Amino acid sequence: MTSSSSAATPTRPALIWTALILVYVLWGSTYLGIRVAVESLPPLGSAAVRFSGAALVLAVVLRLRRGPGALRVDRRQFGSAALIGVLLLAGGNGLVVLAESGPSGVAVPSGIAALLVATVPLLVVVLRTVTGDRPRGWTFAGVTVGFLGLVLLVLPRGGSGVVPLVGALTVVAAATCWSVGSFLSGRLRMPADPFVATVYEMVAGAVVLIGLALTRGELRGFSPTQVTARSWLALVYLMLAGSVVAFTAYVWLLAHAPISLVSTYAYVNPVVAVALGALLVAEPITGQVLLGGAVIVAGVALVVTTERTRRSAGRGAATTLSRR
Repeated sequence: MTSSSSAATPTRPALIWTALILVYVLWGSTYLGIRVAVESLPPLGSAAVRFSGAALVLAVVLRLRRGPGALRVDRRQFGSAALIGVLLLAGGNGLVVLAESGPSGVAVPSGIAALLVATVPLLVVVLRTVTGDRPRGWTFAGVTVGFLGLVLLVLPRGGSGVVPLVGALTVVAAATCWSVGSFLSGRLRMPADPFVATVYEMVAGAVVLIGLALTRGELRGFSPTQVTARSWLALVYLMLAGSVVAFTAYVWLLAHAPISLVSTYAYVNPVVAVALGALLVAEPITGQVLLGGAVIVAGVALVVTTERTRRSAGRGAATTLSRR
């Protein structure tokens, strides 16, 4: 497990595509995993367990492979990682979990949640523009197209919307938190190793999530015996497949594959999420969902394609997805 390998080192295409498929499928499936987990688990409490467990696994692996000083960081690096973890995990992931855990008729379907979260690259462009950056014209065109798709997805038709408005706004707030965290991660003094940074991000996010769960009274009267086997399995899947395996594959790809290829996760993950939601839990796919989702993915693809030459396989890119 290392992020320092040279991108020039010859790597078999089969390994690259295996890692890429892992990122596509595992990260795309986390939205469905969240929906199944919150069927009988406290939403924010389960998210806290997910990230604390994943942090423990990563920390143990790093300690065994690199020795006693593997997780050593200075105070400033720790503070930066903690802030990013709160934004990405407590804000970004926590709000998605809440949106997917609402009662029937209010909960956001997992596939639509993924489509709404897909607006993150668009929001990051907005943040860059506000802070003085000058993205390319085609980038702005992609942002416009993507936000048009967002409007199409949540626009009420015949008196009611395909997506519950409160739930949709919750996911958009989550995407905003994620975008701010992703944007700041490249501007703060973070731990040099993305795996080490992720350990502290997950710990900080888990601490805030459990605090919020207690504040909301999620654990009042809760008993593990009330949790179904499928929810426990979904939680373990999210912890290991989503937060450990897929992230490791992603960081490995950053060192061994062109960033233009790795970046395709941004518009493949939502497609995978929508397909899994429809196939496994019969989430409805209406014409409005297809149209809005297709426009969002097209906008994101345009932004990613236009901006890929400005990206580098470094810390900022890795942080952008470390929580999935």
